[in-house]
Amino acid sequence: MTETAPSETVGDGSGPQKPVQLDSVADYDELLETHDLVLLEFVTSGCGICASMEPVLSAVARSAPGAVATVNAGLVPDVADEYQIRSVPTLVVLKDGEEVARLDDGFQSAETVVELLETHAA
Repeated sequence: MTETAPSETVGDGSGPQKPVQLDSVADYDELLETHDLVLLEFVTSGCGICASMEPVLSAVARSAPGAVATVNAGLVPDVADEYQIRSVPTLVVLKDGEEVARLDDGFQSAETVVELLETHAA
């Protein structure tokens, strides 16, 4: 796992300060074990829209409840297959390990993503 370990949390204890890069199924499993609310962003190398979402996801990770993680669908295909990822970027919100929401229609604003997470935080 790169950037931020799943257990490193923001000041309010809700999630990592930066999006976590999940490099393996083990990283994914650890994240789900340590956080009730998780936003997974599925990307691929060379995806321009995915790259434009990086600052958005960084802002979301600092302000939203839960953990934010990026999964390169090409490098961790088992996780991408589990969520039947067909296009990128795709955002999947998990609550207690279960999918509760999905956005798969391109670029999303930080406000949209934070609102989605806050809806499922309660």
